[in-house]
Amino acid sequence: MIVLLLWTMVMLVWGFGGFFEYFTGIKPFIHLQNSAYPKTVQFVHWLLITLTGGTFVFGYFLKWKWTPYVMVMLFSNLAVLCTIQTFDFMSEQWSYTAYSTEIVLYVLLSAFLLFSSLSKSHFKHRI
Repeated sequence: MIVLLLWTMVMLVWGFGGFFEYFTGIKPFIHLQNSAYPKTVQFVHWLLITLTGGTFVFGYFLKWKWTPYVMVMLFSNLAVLCTIQTFDFMSEQWSYTAYSTEIVLYVLLSAFLLFSSLSKSHFKHRI
């Protein structure tokens, strides 16, 4: 669970950095915008990353019982966005491997959050 917490903290910072670059054009630490994506897709990309990171970080510390369910919803939205980005705007062949890895990760994390005893004891949710 700590690894997921650290990963979502990185997502939150990455999302804020992406939004900063999106709105100002100033590169925060590395170039984060993908020129292959339309502006609207890029905005949704940063919105979902920021929401996902923020939801888990705050949900974890507040022990919000709805965190696992909201995370599954956000992971499913990220999976749809990843599908659109990969098959509509793919610029590199390795994107199929990255796409498959990302989808499997979302499924595994969702299963962990919904069914693991660690998640159930922390968030006090029932499924």
